[in-house]
Amino acid sequence: MHALIVIAHPNPHSFTHGLAKAVAEGISQSGEAHTIEFADLAAEGFDPRFTATDVGVHLREATISTDVSVEQARLDRADALVLVYPVYWWSMPALLKGWIDRVFANGWAYDEGPDGKLIKRLQHLPVHLIASAGANQRTYARHGYFGAMRTQIDHGIFNYCGARVVTSELLIQPEASDLNLLLDTARSIGRKVLTGREQECIEVAA
Repeated sequence: MHALIVIAHPNPHSFTHGLAKAVAEGISQSGEAHTIEFADLAAEGFDPRFTATDVGVHLREATISTDVSVEQARLDRADALVLVYPVYWWSMPALLKGWIDRVFANGWAYDEGPDGKLIKRLQHLPVHLIASAGANQRTYARHGYFGAMRTQIDHGIFNYCGARVVTSELLIQPEASDLNLLLDTARSIGRKVLTGREQECIEVAA
């Protein structure tokens, strides 16, 4: 089976990249011949700007651009999606948000018909969210960030498209006595990314 790991951090030596590599290690350790693809949005130069063309796509008045169709093809190949990103201003980086804005387009991730009926097209795709946080846990709890993250991202984005959020993890660096413990958590998540998906496929086939 195949996992797509999307990374949104401009520094290839960042802790975010370290977490993504740890997830991949966990997938590889799960005992099956799984495949992994990295989408390093910064290194690949993905343009997150929502342009007039993207508006046209949303309105069904324009053809989707090549860079977006490439990303959609990546997702079509994936049996699971993993997003690894730092928390910027209490949310995901603009690079990742722009990727979602452009790639999770009307007609592909969901359908909005003239009658307003919503069709969720990503019900087959399990999602794992791993956010790297720089503030301490007390700060996040005091401001209600845990709930806000799930409302904005888990529900507002993925539930709208029908994708099931299996993991929604906030890894808080200041609370860790050793950052290796957080990397171990990422590996543990990785070991479950495709193994659970395999079980779902077996149950469906049965």
